[in-house]
Order: sequence, then structure tokens, then C-alpha cells
Amino acid sequence: MLKSTGDSLKGRNKVILVHGNADTDAAGSAYAIAECFPPAVIYAPGGVDRVAKMVMEKLGATMLDECDLSAYELVVVVDTSSPEQFKPGSVTVPENSIIIDHHTPTDKWTGMRFICDNSKTACCELVYDIIRESGIGISRNVGMALLCGMLTDSGHFSFANTQMLRAFAEVMDATGIGMDEAMDFPRSEVGMSERIAVMKSMERSKFDRVGDMIVATSYGGSFEASACKALLGAGADVVFVGSQRDDTFRLSARANQEMVRRGIHLGEIMKDIGRETVTDGGGHGGAAGLSGIGDAEAMLHICMHRTMSEFRDIKRRSGSELP
Repeated sequence: MLKSTGDSLKGRNKVILVHGNADTDAAGSAYAIAECFPPAVIYAPGGVDRVAKMVMEKLGATMLDECDLSAYELVVVVDTSSPEQFKPGSVTVPENSIIIDHHTPTDKWTGMRFICDNSKTACCELVYDIIRESGIGISRNVGMALLCGMLTDSGHFSFANTQMLRAFAEVMDATGIGMDEAMDFPRSEVGMSERIAVMKSMERSKFDRVGDMIVATSYGGSFEASACKALLGAGADVVFVGSQRDDTFRLSARANQEMVRRGIHLGEIMKDIGRETVTDGGGHGGAAGLSGIGDAEAMLHICMHRTMSEFRDIKRRSGSELP
């Protein structure tokens, strides 16, 4: 399947789509495909996050914010678990497009050529496999894009598995990129607006606990992922941070590795809540998201109660007595 996917990408004039507020894994995956399977352009209808924007600027890459999909022979979508992850009304993905993803399948890509491996920590791993199986060498810039995607989606190796570490090492060997270079490339100074947003999220946070497990929620206007990281650092085990834009909301969720080992899977939690509320949720064990039409604070309340239920199940399985 990997080689046949590569064959389908070769020589065709294509546009590569990334989800709204695209992260470095999405941007890196798109960049690697564009460089290794030209001709191609990258289209980010919902923009990219701060780190992804910085990485793409360092690579000298161009990402379109407007694009007519009908002008291209092929549409490719990367790191996107469902069409709802695009900015509402921004794009309609045509049938027979190629979808390359690593999240738990949502069955929302009917009529598409769907290539998914949810054992991968990062979509960049799957893209690297396609490039390698196609017999295409990777440049230093492509290697850096792939490494940055793997780094950021694994929480700088906190959620990495041996499969990802092997792929990471192979890319380093193939490109001569040192570990210090790879670690420094996606780093940047945190701006004042982000610092203030995180501080406000800390101030608005609520938490509850079952035994030694703490879940925290907070409501903010932006930088949800950074707020999640701060609340985890403050002592929470599972965190949900939401924001509201008119009648739509967006939630970011994070869990520490100990909670993942004990049975928490945020991707499954968000996927289930998404089904129940007719919104779009999914992700990985330690990092996930939820978005759609609705009230952010109400959704945070649902996430809090669902996680408390999960905590109680963990306590029951461990044979410990609830407080």
C-alpha cells in the first residue's frame, strides 16, 4: 500500500491540505510530500499554529490561504481525522482524494483513498515510510520537516514508541542532521500574548480528583495547547482547555504518560464525546482535540465528568479503595 500510494503521488499536479490551525506534524508531512512528489502546493485554509508557521518559514516553504481545488489533478489530505477539522465552509474535499493519517479512524472519509496507521506517533512517520518505499531520497530540509513533526507530536519523545525512534534515527542517518539541530529547530521565544493567555487559563482553571489522579479544565481565548502544558506542569494528570469562536468551540486535551499507561486514552474519550454531541473529536492517548458547534464551557463540563468516570474505573481495576 505504501509503494502504491507513492506511485499515485508521482508526477500529478496536486494540492496538499492540512487541518485548521495546523500543527508541525501536519505542516511537516505536507512539506515532505510536496518536495518529494512534485508538482505540488500546500493549502492551509484554517491557518497554522505558531510553531508550524515558524518551522515552515525557516524551511522557506509557502502555504496558500486561498486555493481552487478544481484546478488540480489530485487532492491530498494529511494528518486530518475528519472533514470537520477544516475551517467551516472553507473546503469540500472531492471524492477519490488521498487521505494520509495516523489517528484512530472516524469512518468520515468515505469515497476517499484512505491510508491510515494509528500505531504511528506522528503522521510524518507514515509519510516517511511512503517516501522510503517509493525509493526517493530525502533532502536535508525534508529530513528536518519530518523530524520536527515527529518531535512535536511525541511531546519531544515523551510519547514516542520504539517504532518512531527508529524512524527518527533513520532520517538523521539519511540527512546528517544532528540531535541538537533537530531539537533547536522547532523552538522559539514565547510571545507576550501567549504568556498572558496561559496565565489567564491558569487563573480560570478548575480541578477535581479521584485518589491520586487530578483532572483540570480551563477556558481561554487562544493557545489552548500551551495552557494544557502549563496545567500539566502545575500538577494535573489530565487537562482540557477550551475556547469559543462565535457559535463554535475548540478543546485541546493532554494527559501525562503515567495516565496513558494506566488506561486513559484521550483520543477515544474525545471521539466518544464527539459522537454523543454531534461534534468532531479524536486524537491519541495523551493528546487529543474536540471541535464543533456548541458551548465550550458545557463541553469542558462533559469532559471533566467523563474523565472522573475513567479515574474511578482505574481505581476499581487496581483494587484500591475510593476515598
